[in-house]
Amino acid sequence: MNIDFENLKVSGLKVDYYFICKRKLWLFDKGISMESANDRVMQGTVVHKESYKKAKTKELLIDNLIRLDIIDDNYVREVKITSRMRHADEMQLLYYLYYLKRLGIERKGTLNYVKEKKVEEVILTKENEALVEEALIGISELLQEKYPPKVEAYPHCSKCAYYEYCFVKEEE
Repeated sequence: MNIDFENLKVSGLKVDYYFICKRKLWLFDKGISMESANDRVMQGTVVHKESYKKAKTKELLIDNLIRLDIIDDNYVREVKITSRMRHADEMQLLYYLYYLKRLGIERKGTLNYVKEKKVEEVILTKENEALVEEALIGISELLQEKYPPKVEAYPHCSKCAYYEYCFVKEEE
């Protein structure tokens, strides 16, 4: 697939949200951010700060768009609390690997689940590149929509920063 990558580039967080909840992604993109007071988001921030203190390159911002948790000569390491959102985590990391490859930098990746003390290797294959490209097209189409997607109830909704926005209705 030949895509216009320059016009489809997004932050890694948007790729993550695309696979977690398309409504959350749409709201976030429109500036409706509920993250600042969310306990889970704050916990993630602390985990990122306190984990892997010896890593030489942490929180590397590239093109003012993607932020790599850790990068070294061989790997891009994405740090997460748990593997509960594994597919979204993997797609975010694959996007980072794809992005870097477009810049001429080839790396493997690891998902580092701190709470579970688990590390999983992720490799950007041709098939995974196609999945990333499909996701970028899907994200672009979604973000052009005039209205947010309808609410869908997922098992993880109750811990989401947008839970009240989506599910709490005014009393009549």
